Amino acid sequence: MAFALALIPTFNACTDKDGQINIFSLQDDIQFGQQVVTELENDPSVKVLDSATHVPLYKYVYGLRDSILKNNQLNYEDDFAWRIRVIQDDTILNAFCTPGGYIYIYTALIHYLESEDQLAGVLAHEIAHADKRHSTDALTRQFGLSVLFDIVFGKDKGQLVRMAAQIKSLQYSRSNETEADMASVEWLYKTAYNAKGAAGFFQKLIDQGQSGGSPQWLSTHPNPDNRVQAITDKWTALGGKSGSTFASRYAAFKSIVP
Repeated sequence: MAFALALIPTFNACTDKDGQINIFSLQDDIQFGQQVVTELENDPSVKVLDSATHVPLYKYVYGLRDSILKNNQLNYEDDFAWRIRVIQDDTILNAFCTPGGYIYIYTALIHYLESEDQLAGVLAHEIAHADKRHSTDALTRQFGLSVLFDIVFGKDKGQLVRMAAQIKSLQYSRSNETEADMASVEWLYKTAYNAKGAAGFFQKLIDQGQSGGSPQWLSTHPNPDNRVQAITDKWTALGGKSGSTFASRYAAFKSIVP
């Protein structure tokens, strides 16, 4: 820790747009993301569906992303990539976003969800983690400051490879998870979607007896039961406006997903 603290003065600690102190710059977030994407997508065990081959699939998920972005004022809408890729893997119920706004969704999650608002809710949650810069906070806690400094300075290629392998299951803090859940409700509330979309996913897990958090997306606390209630409370506080689930449109989309 003394080594890490000694290095802090060499960085320009900055206050992000949420008013929180982050010792890493915005450019560091972008650089982390780009480095992790390169390692992740060069991993032969990770099958990323090609955007040129699966045009209708990507048109659909980017439509969800655009609906979220155009209806809200994100901190870093113009700074981060907000690039989406779908990973073909029917064993992992997960979605994640790297620093800098590179979003990944597993086909298992797409097939598991039942309506478009649920996928939009998950997508908004992941966008929030990047936009609120939770990722560098989680990476710092998981890998340590010295490791992240080494990666920024290009000193340890092996550490970058290990980070790329683990970023899909970052352990966010309770406050980070709650903040992302609340952002998901707030952002969807400004769209045509049912703003409680993410809660539908949690409720399905609860109904199927998976509330212990076995899927990777739920590996952090608070547990699904509490999250459903918190999301519902937030929706009520915003006014309880009804929105659409677009379930039939989602069913058609799932039919084209490998």
